Amino acid sequence: MRALVFALFALCTAAVAEDARQLAPLPPAAQEALREEMLGNVAALNEILSLVAAEKWQEAGEVAEAKLGKSAMGKHRSKPFEARPGPHMPPAMHGIGMDGHQASSDFAAAAKAGDRAKAMALLPNLTGACVACHYSYRIR
Repeated sequence: MRALVFALFALCTAAVAEDARQLAPLPPAAQEALREEMLGNVAALNEILSLVAAEKWQEAGEVAEAKLGKSAMGKHRSKPFEARPGPHMPPAMHGIGMDGHQASSDFAAAAKAGDRAKAMALLPNLTGACVACHYSYRIR
């Protein structure tokens, strides 16, 4: 029993250990805009995966391009500077985001062209940039 308590304590302590990811200090308005965008991105990924599972490649490609691809860049341009996440990000973090837009456009092109094999091979790249960024950076 004592060993179990110690193991649970060790797990809890590890869970609250200091976050080793790099802090990207964004103003509060930019943090909120980025949070809303990330929630939208997760919903878009779910929609894309649902369409792929239904073999609706054309539609999956259209959603990927419109909501995640290069066509989706610049969503925050009309906002005040302090509400725009991009200009406040470290350059490498911003670069990961740009890579994600490109990966989404690459998938979209293959899916819309009906190239199922290529689209399936590119599908993991849609989340690859998300994983890289979330494992490397934090905003709080």
